[in-house]
Amino acid sequence: MSCAHGNCASDPGALRSRPVSRRFYARAADALAVALLGRTLVRVMGDGTRLAGRIVETEAYLGPEDRAAHCFGGRRTARNESMYGRPGTAYVYFTYGMHHCFNVVCGREGEPAAVLIRALDPVEGLGEMRRRRSARRGGVIRDTDLCSGPGRLCEAMGFDRGDDGVDLAGAGSRVFIVGPGAGGRADEEVVNTARIGVAYAGEWADRPLRWFVAGSPHVSRGGSRSGSRRSGGRSLR
Repeated sequence: MSCAHGNCASDPGALRSRPVSRRFYARAADALAVALLGRTLVRVMGDGTRLAGRIVETEAYLGPEDRAAHCFGGRRTARNESMYGRPGTAYVYFTYGMHHCFNVVCGREGEPAAVLIRALDPVEGLGEMRRRRSARRGGVIRDTDLCSGPGRLCEAMGFDRGDDGVDLAGAGSRVFIVGPGAGGRADEEVVNTARIGVAYAGEWADRPLRWFVAGSPHVSRGGSRSGSRRSGGRSLR
């Protein structure tokens, strides 16, 4: 559930809980992609304003063997250096000369792998999110369009390359993830499909490495694709 104005939360208790530990991120990308569903991504602005959204769509990028990953073949550049960092590091990149994408580094330090956060269900700071999105797009932005896609959520949450390398598990971090989540709530289903926009990756383009909460109106375009389903309560921990 989301609200139309100002700061609100569908689960205030979850939003005020302690950020997940680094150990939570120290797992394979496909496992983390599922475990992140239902948890909440939080950003605290300099003036104390909190922006937050429940994660409803993710994609896993498995490492150097994954032809769709920026680290394919062991590629290591200034752009993707954060992928080689500690689990729980934010990897933010600019793409197509248009928008930013927010990823969570996982696994082991020095072994690049990450999960792309594709969509959020906004639960706190919707007024500020709408202001940020409207400033560039104009017009009235619906709640379901605020964070329904990697570029949109970065615009709404204010993420850019300045957030690349931020430690989500660090003490006092202003960007972190909270909540029980882990695969969605017990009454939800999780859908598993191929990733979006990776046709260039050959056989890897068809690998089922995208997950989203079934029926969520906040899932990005393509969210209505059919795929394998399972109970949201059976998460990979």
